[in-house]
Amino acid sequence: MRTLVWFRSDLRATDNTALQHACAESDAGVIGLFVISPGDWRAHDVAAVRVDFILRTLRELSATLDRLNIPLIIAHAPTPRDVHARVLETLAAHNCDTLFFNREYEINERRRDDAIGLSLKAHGVTVRSFTDQVVLEPGTVRTESETFFTVYSPFRRAWHRVREQASTVRSLPIAQPQAPTTIKPSPVPTSIAGFESPVAAELWPAGEKHAQQRLARFAASSRIQSYKHDRDFPGVDGTSTLSPYLTVGALSPRQCLHAAADANDGKYDGGRAGPEQWINELIWREFYHHVLVGFPRVCMGRAFKPATERIPWRDAASDLQAWKDGRTGYPIVDAAMRQLRGMGWMHNRLRMIAAMFLTKDLFIDWRHGEKFFMQHLIDGSLASNNGGWQWSASTGTDAQPYFRIFNPYSQSEKFDPGGDFIRTWLPELRSVEGDAIHDPSRLPALLRGKIDYPPPIVDHAAARERVLGAFQAIGVANEESRTRTAARQRS
Repeated sequence: MRTLVWFRSDLRATDNTALQHACAESDAGVIGLFVISPGDWRAHDVAAVRVDFILRTLRELSATLDRLNIPLIIAHAPTPRDVHARVLETLAAHNCDTLFFNREYEINERRRDDAIGLSLKAHGVTVRSFTDQVVLEPGTVRTESETFFTVYSPFRRAWHRVREQASTVRSLPIAQPQAPTTIKPSPVPTSIAGFESPVAAELWPAGEKHAQQRLARFAASSRIQSYKHDRDFPGVDGTSTLSPYLTVGALSPRQCLHAAADANDGKYDGGRAGPEQWINELIWREFYHHVLVGFPRVCMGRAFKPATERIPWRDAASDLQAWKDGRTGYPIVDAAMRQLRGMGWMHNRLRMIAAMFLTKDLFIDWRHGEKFFMQHLIDGSLASNNGGWQWSASTGTDAQPYFRIFNPYSQSEKFDPGGDFIRTWLPELRSVEGDAIHDPSRLPALLRGKIDYPPPIVDHAAARERVLGAFQAIGVANEESRTRTAARQRS
């Protein structure tokens, strides 16, 4: 049996479930396949920085697979519709009778895989799919009434119960070497037209070897121990910055989970505050993937809470552009947006601040922000990005009421107290001293005139009243109360 392993968001040779099974079960060699589809990337708003990161990760993967005598074939499919044909052609060209892949959970990807599975079955090709993008397969963590969870905290408790009973959460070693083959790997392109990255590659070294080293350094350092506190301060090197590697699959969530447990005296729940909190963040990632499967409407630009589809969001193109450009007059928001453009990444606390500012202060539809983030994030993942945006907009799974509204000034004072992060990304404010760094409009008129920085484009207090009134007008308060009561009963 010769097998074809179709790589997608699992670009590694170690702890890769589909690859591991393919190598163990094949007696006539293993072929790897990755399909480059610019049309598919455009349809899903994949950022140029992420495409560049994928290509660099693919080059590392191809070299690793070559040492295992597994040639990686690079196929090109201009549009999403062409992907199906490229898979069939590769199977036929190399006489493969079995297709292995790790499951993806977005609705389009699930439909694609179902269609390919039916087509291959008709051609006598066996299809094997595996859980790999998450620790626990979506649908395996359910409420007592056998429904999908809609609130994180009870999901987390149930997730730990299921994990304790599961036998498939261990990490796997590197795939087994195969017999030599005459098939040559394809060259991996250095770039794709239309996806030229504006971010320096040196900021994000690619490949599973680097991902494993970064994970090991984080788990063995004081950063994971102080993570619970430091993770909220963008001016502190307090996070793992592993999200890009998880998104492209250069690292598995199982590897992260076990590394955190090792730093927590072997505990997955409880124990030391830092490692436990980092495990909780991994479970948030799991939760949002489960939401994709349980509530596929979120994959289609729909609100998780249907009632919030009635919110009359503002059509304010100039305000939206000011937010994108980092010129809102709110320094912490603007510094966050400049970091996004400069690094292709944004600190998680800032993602919440920036998202809540767009949806609550500017009262602009969360879908505009979700799309913009995807177009610029190196770690852009539909599950986490959509989940975060809908949480911030109060259209999603947040267990708190819609009146959770961040004050950008107090968030800035609390999480960037000295203004160091702001000054890093807003050079025009580097001369501003004291608390005025959080709100330059406090400066005397003479000093304000010396800096090239706009006044606030919205009054926060007035904006807060506006958004509260809008949510109250559609009766969300009563619906949220019923939802929370039902969630407590189901958990």
